Amino acid sequence: MNDIPFLTDHAQLSLRWGHVIAGVLWIGMLWFFNWVNSAFAPTMDGETKRKVVPELMPRALFWFRWGAAYTWVLGALLLFVMYYIGPVKNAYAPTSALSGTNPTPAVWGQVFAALLVGFVVYDQLFKVVGKINHSVAVLLWAAIAVGYGCYLDSTLGFSGRATMVHVAALFGTSMAANVWMRIWPAQQRIITAIKNGQAPDGADAALAGLRSKHNTYMSMPLLLFMVGADQPALNGATSLATVWIPASLVIGFVITWALYRKAPQVQGF
Repeated sequence: MNDIPFLTDHAQLSLRWGHVIAGVLWIGMLWFFNWVNSAFAPTMDGETKRKVVPELMPRALFWFRWGAAYTWVLGALLLFVMYYIGPVKNAYAPTSALSGTNPTPAVWGQVFAALLVGFVVYDQLFKVVGKINHSVAVLLWAAIAVGYGCYLDSTLGFSGRATMVHVAALFGTSMAANVWMRIWPAQQRIITAIKNGQAPDGADAALAGLRSKHNTYMSMPLLLFMVGADQPALNGATSLATVWIPASLVIGFVITWALYRKAPQVQGF
């Protein structure tokens, strides 16, 4: 396997390119919905909504949901090429006794499975705890993300780069599942109701809006983890991943909150 260049340079380049293109499309549409459309939509009267929403939203949501799907699939393939079964052997830190080897199937199986189980935990967390106290649910989800990173870094001996990328994948998996399993079904019902001249179900609007907002807040640290994982500050001789993960959650929260505050102030001509 080490003699097959496609599994290293060409695969990484191709998958990264596709992953970035799909990710830019997805996150760009996510930010459009949350910081542009959310401020514009309330300005439309009922008749305008019946004309605009059934034409605009299905088109926008097409690129949104498929961008999410391709981002996740290509990202998952990158995990396997870069950290699980490829000849690159980047998973473990240089100081680990396992440095220069790939994780066993038992190890990468549990690491990857945690990404999928993560959405179930996140989903139930906000369905149960979130209904009682949303802020507590947010803090618990942040603690789970930090705990996952600490487990990879301190217990398994993963490199700072691998740790950061996997925490990003934890968020990305929940975000993509949100799109396909929560936001898109709710939006389909909302668009159909508006097209038929009916009032959308408030529960659908609340669910789609809340999960979209969750995705927006998660997108900020996710971008740092993905883009910055190769940087010396995060992947030097001494890993600072377990410091940067909680720090980025706080900083990302503040940035996103500020942008939400700014969005309604931006006016049209």
